[in-house]
Amino acid sequence: MTLVVRTDGDPLALAPAVRETVLSLDKDQPVADIRTMESLLSASLARTRFATALMAAFAVMAALLAVLGIYGVVTYIVEERTREIGIRVALGASYNGIIGLLLKQGMLLAGLGIAIGTVASLGLTRLLVKLLFGTRPADPLTFVSVVLGLGAVAVTACYLAARRAMSIDPMTALRWE
Repeated sequence: MTLVVRTDGDPLALAPAVRETVLSLDKDQPVADIRTMESLLSASLARTRFATALMAAFAVMAALLAVLGIYGVVTYIVEERTREIGIRVALGASYNGIIGLLLKQGMLLAGLGIAIGTVASLGLTRLLVKLLFGTRPADPLTFVSVVLGLGAVAVTACYLAARRAMSIDPMTALRWE
């Protein structure tokens, strides 16, 4: 049997009075495990909170892997094109032109990855419906913010890799191989 008592003050301060009242009505009735409603609610939501925290941790790790992956791919592309960049600079290509070229190529790959990931996540959100609270499975705000965030990361990674490539002396790049 469960007894619920409502009070305006501290609920645990009322526990001895509740215990005495119950025992005065029935001395054989045990009164044990007196808890507040807050602790009962917290215990009932513990599993959901754990699942949410675990998914948030995996989401952060996935975002970090995406950042490192984008930066790594763009850096690799720039490394492969170092000789071409050296030739372009030697022939008089502007700094902004080469940065724009590398940004365009990097963002093309990142945009393709973001598009594929968005379509895949739209399909997979239906599996997580039971774990979503206060959010629809295909929440537009969430998807737009993730796409914009990954796009910003991709632009930054592309820019840093391209800027690093521009710091190479053209003569060194031409003698590379």
